[in-house]
Amino acid sequence: MQRRQLLQGLALTATAPLARAQASGEIRIAHVHSLTGPLEAYGKQTSTGFMMGLDYATGGTMMVAGKKLVVIERDDQGKPELGKSLLAAAYSDDRADLAVGPTASNVALAMLPVAEEYKKILLVEPAVADSITGDKWNKYIFRTGRNSSQDAIGNAVALDKPGVSIATLAQDYAFGRDGVKAFKNALKQAQLVHEEYLPVSTTDFTAGAQRLIDALKDRPGRKVIFIIWAGAGNPFKIADLDLKRYGIEIATGGNILPAMVAYKQFPGMEGATYYYFGIPKNPVNEWLVANHYKKFGAPPDFFTCGGMCAAIAVVQALGRTGGSVDSARLIATMEGMSFQTPKGLMTFRKQDHQAMQSMYHFRIKVDPAFAWGVPELVHEITPAEMSVPILNGRA
Repeated sequence: MQRRQLLQGLALTATAPLARAQASGEIRIAHVHSLTGPLEAYGKQTSTGFMMGLDYATGGTMMVAGKKLVVIERDDQGKPELGKSLLAAAYSDDRADLAVGPTASNVALAMLPVAEEYKKILLVEPAVADSITGDKWNKYIFRTGRNSSQDAIGNAVALDKPGVSIATLAQDYAFGRDGVKAFKNALKQAQLVHEEYLPVSTTDFTAGAQRLIDALKDRPGRKVIFIIWAGAGNPFKIADLDLKRYGIEIATGGNILPAMVAYKQFPGMEGATYYYFGIPKNPVNEWLVANHYKKFGAPPDFFTCGGMCAAIAVVQALGRTGGSVDSARLIATMEGMSFQTPKGLMTFRKQDHQAMQSMYHFRIKVDPAFAWGVPELVHEITPAEMSVPILNGRA
């Protein structure tokens, strides 16, 4: 028995260098996001975009600096504690060198301390809450996704006019509350008169809509309900309460194409979006649109773009380090790094590692060729036009 245990031990010792050699020929990337749960559609788009982005950025080789890229997908189901444990397991058990994700802001906030504990990069895509790169941030966190302030500043461009009264409708968690806070801070001329927060699982919007109407109906001038919503539920049902009778408009930001079917009811509605496949004019977006149509018979969507942006950033950073996954080298490389995406140029700001990027002021047009309301570009809001606040104290 002792001889057998000794031989087994020698065998394990002998194979350990081989395992390390094999591992050194790989770069392991954990993608922790929502493949099921309330944001399933977003997570699946991000996954598609991330894999297409790796294909694009590596010229189809899935190699960087002679090392093979290995993607480990994990489903957090939109649950913060699960996302936290999956990331810890990815860094430790799965030997992930860095991670990408997650989809939901509350999951991201649970995951941030894990990246700091393991001293490994977490590239946040597409979770939006300002606090991710704000007061909950640490130096291992980068984000290609837009943050709440970028959303808010973009939408303020469309709505912030003298004499405008605005009420907000948002989900009662980090995404909604950070979004409203940032939107409120971005307003300089319009007046925010009411904030309505409803549970993520809301399907009946009647009571909330009535409170919004009561807050706006007697006010003079232009009256707008600004919607910040993600995932299931259709907040545009509030239009069924005959808002026009009170002179109340609806406004919102961009969303995935299935959600934008509801936009078709609101021709002329304005807002600002992170991405719509028909807006950016650059070679990277042309590649994404053409190859997505070729592969899926449909255009790329909102979060497909985000996944591709994250992949391009990862490949460029790893290429610049010569394939090194040392966190200190990656941080030094990525701080201030610019990279071309389907949206054009993005740059990681040094102070908070938030990607500075364009947003797109749009106006909805009804086109019979499309099932959704088509966002026509009014104005590209460039990073230079947005004073995005630094919220982590490093300003």
